[in-house]
Amino acid sequence: MNLILLIDILGTIAFAISGVLTALNKRLDPFGILIIAFVTAVGGGTLRDVLIDVPIAWMRNLTYVYVILVSTIFAVIFRKRLGYIRRSLFLFDTIGISLFTIIGVEKGIATGFHPVICVALGTMTACFGGVIRDILCNEIPIIFRKEIYATACILGAIAYFLLHYFPVSEGFIVIISGAIVFTVRFLAVYFKLSLPSIYTKKELEN
Repeated sequence: MNLILLIDILGTIAFAISGVLTALNKRLDPFGILIIAFVTAVGGGTLRDVLIDVPIAWMRNLTYVYVILVSTIFAVIFRKRLGYIRRSLFLFDTIGISLFTIIGVEKGIATGFHPVICVALGTMTACFGGVIRDILCNEIPIIFRKEIYATACILGAIAYFLLHYFPVSEGFIVIISGAIVFTVRFLAVYFKLSLPSIYTKKELEN
C-alpha cells in the first residue's frame, strides 16, 4: 500500500467516525447514521473527482465502502469509549481535514493543474464532506462560520508546495503539511481564534 492510499484510507476512517458522532448527536436511526458517515467520508472527494473529470475513487475501489462500513459499526459500538461526543468530533474532524487536504493536492498535481487550483482542490476535498454532513444534520457548516477551518487547509496545502523547494523527502513533506493543518486548527480552537467579522456589534445584536 503506497503512502497516498494509506493517507486516503486513514482520512476516510476519521471522517466516517466524525459523521457517526454527528449523527449520534442528532439521534438518527442506523440508516441515517450510515448515510451521514458515508457522505462525510467521501463527499468532498466525490465533488473533487467530478470537477476534475476523473473516475470517482470509491466507485472504482470498494475498499472505501468497506472501510466506511467497518468504521461506522466500530464508532457505534464504542461510542461511549470515545468520550464526550463534541471533543471526539473535533478530534476526528481535524484529523480528517489534515489528511484529505494532502490527498486533494496530490490529485490536482497528478492531473496537471496549477498550484493554486491544487490548493483549492485540497481545501475542497477536506471541507466539503463536512459541509454536506452539517447541512443534512441541519447545522450551519463550520466552513461558513468565523472559525478557522478552511484557512488551516489552505495553509497546509501552500506549505506542501513550499516544502518542495527544500531538501526534504516526500514522506516528510506529507507529514509536515498535514501537521500544519492539524496544528493551526487545534490552536485556533484552543485559543478561540477566528477570522475577523464584517458585521458591526449592532448588526450582530439584531
